[in-house]
Amino acid sequence: MYIPKLNRTTDQEEIITFMQKYSFATIITVKDNYQTATHLPFIISKREDKIILTSHFAKANPQWQELTANQVLVIFSEPHAYISPKHYDKQLNVPTWNYIAVHAYGNGTLLLDTTKAFEVLETTIETYEAAYKAQWNKLPDDYKLNMIKGIVAFEIEVADLQGKKKLSQNKTAAEQASIVAALESSDSTTEKELGLYMKKEMLKKKV
Repeated sequence: MYIPKLNRTTDQEEIITFMQKYSFATIITVKDNYQTATHLPFIISKREDKIILTSHFAKANPQWQELTANQVLVIFSEPHAYISPKHYDKQLNVPTWNYIAVHAYGNGTLLLDTTKAFEVLETTIETYEAAYKAQWNKLPDDYKLNMIKGIVAFEIEVADLQGKKKLSQNKTAAEQASIVAALESSDSTTEKELGLYMKKEMLKKKV
């Protein structure tokens, strides 16, 4: 990912927190110079010093067969927003787009063992709706086994983690404040969230 020095973030814990919050990501694999992408919910965890991304494909999705052939890319993005030049002091300016994104490159491993696949499903339940676990536990074993047969669980050990925050860092404090005010007053939840990230970034500079 192209990241100007001003927009680069290297705080691993901050990046992991971002991935966990916006965990519905895009996984991209390559085969015969052709890219395939699938949108999946991920579990982001640390195992010793390693960052592990865990999820599962539908077995009918052939992309799982490409997971181990080459290094894969998982993209986490959101929030983002159009930024109007009306917020800038000088007229000689153009619109832009502010956003936060994380690119995680790594090597994939298929978790074909039934027990491992069950662990992935149950961890996914605990991550996204822990209250559903009680209902899951009451489901018939043969029903759950059929569910397992329909998926392919996997994990990715991250080898390269790239974080980018394009939050008008190159603008004056007054211009940034104007942008934040507009984002926070927006009807869009996404824009409101971006405004909060911008405000946090501005506070870091004051510390």
